Parts: sequence; C-alpha cells; structure tokens
Amino acid sequence: MNDNSVHTDPGALEDLTDAAAQQHTKVAPDGSSVGYKARRTLRIHVELQRQIRRRRTQLVLGFLVLLPFILAASFEIGQSDPNRRSGGFVDLATASGINFVVLTLFVSSSFLLPMIVALFFGDTIASEASWSSLKYLLAAPIPRHRLLRQKAISSGLLSVFALALLPAVALGVGVAWYGTGEVVSPTGEAAPFGDGVLAMAFAVVYISINLFWVAGLAMFLSVSTDAPLGAVGGTVLVSIVSQILDQIEPLGDLRNYLPTHYAMAWADLLSTDIDWSEMARGTFSALAFGGIFTLLAARRFKTKDITS
Repeated sequence: MNDNSVHTDPGALEDLTDAAAQQHTKVAPDGSSVGYKARRTLRIHVELQRQIRRRRTQLVLGFLVLLPFILAASFEIGQSDPNRRSGGFVDLATASGINFVVLTLFVSSSFLLPMIVALFFGDTIASEASWSSLKYLLAAPIPRHRLLRQKAISSGLLSVFALALLPAVALGVGVAWYGTGEVVSPTGEAAPFGDGVLAMAFAVVYISINLFWVAGLAMFLSVSTDAPLGAVGGTVLVSIVSQILDQIEPLGDLRNYLPTHYAMAWADLLSTDIDWSEMARGTFSALAFGGIFTLLAARRFKTKDITS
C-alpha cells in the first residue's frame, strides 16, 4: 500500500517562517527596524499644534489678551489721576502706557504667571497618562528622553509666548488709553518711553528665566503622577508657600534661598541707574532650582514603570 501523504520537516517550516518574517520586517544591526529614526518622532511643530488646539491653551491665551482691557476698564470705572507722579505701582498705573504695563506685570507676576507656566509644564506627561495614551506614545516608539524633551520644549515655547503676550497687549492698551509719556518709577525717577519699552522687554526675559524653577518642578510632578491637576496644583501650592515664607522677616537671610525671593527684582529696571545684583542672584537661584528639578524629572521618567 502506497502512502501519498506529504511529510513536512518542522525545521524547514521554521526556516521558511523566519524568511517570510524577514521579508516583511527588516531589522538593523542594533535591533531596530530599518528606516526608523528617533529624531523623526514627535517633532516640535507636531506637539505645538497638539497643544495649541487644546481648549485650556486657547482659554489661557484668550484670558491674557482680555486681562489688560479688564484692568483699564477698572481704572476708567474708578477714580484715577493720570498726572500722578508719585506712589506705588497701582498709583502710577495711569501715568503712561509703560506704567500700565508695569502694573500688569506687577499684579500678575506673583500668582497668574507662575500658574500658567505650571499649567503648561505640569499638564504635559500627566495628561497623557490620564488619557492612557502615554504607553502608546512610547510604543510608537518614541524614546523616553525625546518624549520628555520635546514636550518640555513645546511647553517652554508656549510659556514664553504667554509671558510676552500679556505685556505686549498691555502696551497696546496702555498707549491707547494713557499715551506714550515717560515711565515713572515709585522712587519718582522718570525715563523716556523708548527706554521704558526696552526695560519691559528685559523684564519679560528676567521673568521667563525666574520662572524656570516653576517649569522644572511642574515637570517633575508631572512625571510622578497620573493626575494633571495634582502636578499643576502642587507646583502652585509650593509657589504660594514660598511667597508666604518670604514675608516672614524673622527668617532673615534664610529667605534668600527661597525660589520666589527674587521674583520682583525686575522692578530695578525702572531706575535710571540700574542695579543688576538682585536680578543676577535671582537668575542664579532660578537656574539652580530649575536645573535640579529638571534632572529629577528626567531621572524619574527614565525609571518609571509606565502602566497608563
């Protein structure tokens, strides 16, 4: 009796399967797929577009545009003397368009601006984890260090844009309402309009650097939790506590080591003879705190077990 059935060698079948798999997926010597380049994943413009389309970004930027109009309307409703040449930042707000910009930065630099930076940085990684999309981004695959870096750069660009948008709109509103007169400091010194604009540009640069510690802390909390509100709220809470402690005079020189101690050092730019020492200390403090928090964030994210 003849046996017409075909017998297949298991080893030969395995070789054929491997050969077929290699035809569909070519593997490079380092184990990655041929043609894969990490630098092509999650490009900055792609992440920026994602962030700009988010409702929270649009609402934040919209509020920054609206705030100067609210402040100007408040002065119009209330009683203010446009010819005042002495007093504090609020008293001098209507003296000129530049003084109105100074007031806008003064009332927003202690809470609003740190909160915006905390929102942009604290909501990055934590929001992806809360949406359960973080593990899919890493499986794309996007290297962890690149994912964190790209999101940090995008958040930084949005933060700087927001910090520049507020005084820019305030300048336009201030000039329209109060003209292009001299900028008057609380000490009674006066400077031309052009010098005032330049001083406010330097103020924005300093504020951006000074809030680097907020960005670093928010990023660290963002990679440490899956709750965006916890990362943002925790950062804002630390900022508030630091400002409260800075008001306690019995602490003495210990207040110099608080991250918010030099937050208002930009006001020295309003003087005709600028003292750069406070701003230099504030810059060093912010870079030190921000660098430490950023390194902690990178270390934490590198070893974190991603489950969401």
